[in-house]
Amino acid sequence: MEDLPTLVKESVGQGGNVTPPPEIREDDTTAGSTSQNVGDYVVVTRSGRRPTWASLESRPLPQWFDESKIGIFIHWGLFSVPALHGEDFWNRWDEAKPGSFYYEFMKKNYPADWTYADFANQFNTELFNADQWVQLFQDAGAKYIVFVSKHKEGFSNWNTNYSFNFNSMAAGPKKDLVGEIASAVRKTDLKLGLYHNWLDRHNPLFLMDEASNYTTRVYIKNKAIPELHELINTYKPDLLWSDGTLRGTEEYYTCKEFLAWLYNESPVKDTIIVNDRWADGTACQHGGYFTCKDRYNPKVLQKRKWESCNTLQNSWGYRRDADLLNFLTIKSILTTLAQVVSCGGNYLLNVGPTHDGRILPIFEERLRQMGAWLKVNGEAVYASSPWRYQNDTTSESVWYTQKKSNSSSGYSVYAFVLEWPENNKLTLGSPIATPTTTICMLGYSDVNQYFEYSRRRDGAGLVVKFPYIPPNKLPSFYAWVLKLDNLGN
Repeated sequence: MEDLPTLVKESVGQGGNVTPPPEIREDDTTAGSTSQNVGDYVVVTRSGRRPTWASLESRPLPQWFDESKIGIFIHWGLFSVPALHGEDFWNRWDEAKPGSFYYEFMKKNYPADWTYADFANQFNTELFNADQWVQLFQDAGAKYIVFVSKHKEGFSNWNTNYSFNFNSMAAGPKKDLVGEIASAVRKTDLKLGLYHNWLDRHNPLFLMDEASNYTTRVYIKNKAIPELHELINTYKPDLLWSDGTLRGTEEYYTCKEFLAWLYNESPVKDTIIVNDRWADGTACQHGGYFTCKDRYNPKVLQKRKWESCNTLQNSWGYRRDADLLNFLTIKSILTTLAQVVSCGGNYLLNVGPTHDGRILPIFEERLRQMGAWLKVNGEAVYASSPWRYQNDTTSESVWYTQKKSNSSSGYSVYAFVLEWPENNKLTLGSPIATPTTTICMLGYSDVNQYFEYSRRRDGAGLVVKFPYIPPNKLPSFYAWVLKLDNLGN
């Protein structure tokens, strides 16, 4: 057990077993094969993706991801028990000083010797039903989920051999939570994503590496990398969402070597997709698709596929001290969704379940509202692509997508109208009309379903006249989508 001090050798995994590093295979233009050590991996030179960004990023993204557009993020773990300040409660408590809210809260409500690990006894999940969760996510219009397998405080939501028994099978619910979610997802057409945070703030191996300013890799070699292989080999996810790498270089994490194994040798080598948070400086620079930062929304077309992760509450994990103003409205959700999809991104919306396994009614309401809207307007969202204009040049509250169709132009253009137009007249600066241009509203059916329009006097754009529509016939109360066919651009 190389590099491990005697103090912690017997704490690694169950019985002190450590999985040896796997082989990572590199491209080779010559016959035969050779091997060399790269970090903690044995690199065998054969055909496949090399552990370089140029080679790794030449792999095309699986098509399903771009077509999906909508995903659900689920932050659930030991932090759901105190449920104060979400997933970062442990950090607030660790740094709390006498007189601060967190210090006084813990002093008043818990024994003096209470530790973060003691919350595991209250993480009972007795109302958790994975099938019900997954059905709700389907009803919300999601095409994939991303479930937190482990956050930075270290508690793992599966039966792992690398957690010092700090996991959901050995403590708390005594359940394989990742396994139950994975099983429920596999019964549907949803794709399974797993979130993994590289940090482990209560792990002595991590603290050793941190103390060395990440010049040692005791934690990476004996905990993080074996743990990631275990996740992939056991649950075979469609997506791996990496996080927690703001400290430490690519060399410290051996992330490129791990990705080469993932793409060349893993059981999901042909289907897996990953994000960009692999080391300090890789976000928005390297990896699979880009997430850049939380709530990223550039509102302009990007060169790389990207995703905007947002949360329904003002934290990622559930916080019971939130009030109504801390939750997104459905109008805010649909506004961001339209902006993100128009610019080629995916929208990943987070919920934070309670410690006992409930998704509270306010979360459910927002998800069902989004799902009802997508049932009407999903044609403009799923498998769409950005139009030549993302945001209208005249009306700032209008965003566009397009999709191939039998229209004379070869595609239909969809205009997301986020504000009902004043006097029922919508001025659009981007579309160019032809004699055969037609405009209708998705979900609205009437004898005269096509909207009247006129060309603007300056020749640029259109003025669309919205008919009077009784409230009970409106397809939505929050945002509306116009379908424009046979345009001249």
